[in-house]
Amino acid sequence: MSTGGEDSNGQELLRNIEDARRNVLDEGRPEAVAKQHKYGKYTARERITKLCDADSFHEFGSLVEPLRDTGFNKDLDAPADGIIIGSGLIDGRPAAILSHDYTVLGGSTGRHGSYKANRGITKATDDGVPLVALLEGGGHRIQDGQDSRHFASGSPIFQYLARNSGWVPQAMAMLGQGFAGPTNYAALADFVVMVRGQATMGMAGPALVKAGLGEDIDKEALGGAKMQTNRYGISDLAVDTEDEALAAVQRFLSYLPANAQQSLPITATDDPVGRAEEELLEIIPANPRKSYDVRRIIELISDKDSVFEKKPSYARNIVTSFACLNGRPVGFVANQTRHLAGMLDVKACEKASHFIGLCDAFGLPLVMLIDLPGFAIGSEGEKSGLGRRSGRLFFEMGQATVPRVSIVLRKGYGGGYYAMGGGRAYDNNASLAWPTAEICAMSVEGSVDVAYRRDYEAAEDPAARRQEIIDLFKSQLGAVRAAEAFGIDEVIDPRQTRRILCDTFDRCPPRRPSKLPPHIRAVSPI
Repeated sequence: MSTGGEDSNGQELLRNIEDARRNVLDEGRPEAVAKQHKYGKYTARERITKLCDADSFHEFGSLVEPLRDTGFNKDLDAPADGIIIGSGLIDGRPAAILSHDYTVLGGSTGRHGSYKANRGITKATDDGVPLVALLEGGGHRIQDGQDSRHFASGSPIFQYLARNSGWVPQAMAMLGQGFAGPTNYAALADFVVMVRGQATMGMAGPALVKAGLGEDIDKEALGGAKMQTNRYGISDLAVDTEDEALAAVQRFLSYLPANAQQSLPITATDDPVGRAEEELLEIIPANPRKSYDVRRIIELISDKDSVFEKKPSYARNIVTSFACLNGRPVGFVANQTRHLAGMLDVKACEKASHFIGLCDAFGLPLVMLIDLPGFAIGSEGEKSGLGRRSGRLFFEMGQATVPRVSIVLRKGYGGGYYAMGGGRAYDNNASLAWPTAEICAMSVEGSVDVAYRRDYEAAEDPAARRQEIIDLFKSQLGAVRAAEAFGIDEVIDPRQTRRILCDTFDRCPPRRPSKLPPHIRAVSPI
């Protein structure tokens, strides 16, 4: 039996530990919490509480102190060294969590904080669970970084994030200042969300840009949510509040397995597989020059309320969306005719390529909805490097092993048709077309002007002869014509698209055997 003295000593030690931990938590730092709230922001721990299921988060390293071995950092007060890590449940599924604490020296990362961040990332690797990073900070802490003993060794954090790529989903929320290191982390993530008017990203902040280049620019113009989401595409989504950002992370993870070796998360649905939408018969305009919203087609095909678009405001000529078909997560890649007629430019190719790679990594079947006049030809396209960068789209399609179905909605022209997986360009599980499909090497009018100009200009009535040739070509380009030579598998009733997709994915294996020759890795063109 233990003596009372022994019990007393144990209890005293425990109280000391609890007191030390209390000083680190929000309840022990009311001034720091109030300052964060003053700017309308949650604290690092409040963000974790809102992200994770109730009482599910277990923290590691709460008692860590900063390094104090130089004249610059010997007096630093940095609870937990500004980094909070641990494991929690998100919708009942385990995840590794990393959160920057902006109330600690502006969210800067010290030497010990780096160790913690590395531990949080490798925890995701070792456990095979998603990594979620809640970012707000200024990168490497100057007080530590301006000492070669600390900086010369570098940081393995980028290696660890790269190792996780394609193994576990990596989602990051930029919730405040994120110049320098946090931007590099986000660039390696699968999903990035920013809060408008609050979050920033960029290789360097305004002060450093001013000091290094003499350029005066404010943080919003340099790397605010609008710029990084709409123009640069580092961020996938911009939202108005932190609550929306955390909800977006939760939504993103709901479509993916915990790791690449696990099965897709299937959700129960009462949406009938055979639901036929009459609207699909009329959604494609009779005039081929008129546009329509391909997002509506995705909504009508997919399970009700299951569509979650990735990068909705970037490269709007192509749509990349998660959705569910009979409870199964899938990825849609669709040409959006409302912008640039759906043609593929550099940004569209990069956006689609990354999304295809993400879906393939985690086993989501792909649905390619095709309606495009081809690639964005011309001097601007060439200056942008489209010739090389379009290769990334061909590359990702050629590497993918998940089931995929292509559907030509209307125009399937030129190399863009191949890049979107049309016909026999790749080993599709099904290559389909709607009755409105028109498949050929290039626009009819353009082809006539290239190949038959001398012919019609020599005619008695050049305009009539030109139209005659155009009409002849158009008679050869329809969906039935494509099916006659077995270039596609079938022409389908648009109303049956949902049923056919559900049936196709139900009847094929989750992955096809790789036909790649033995090699270490493929080399992406970009």
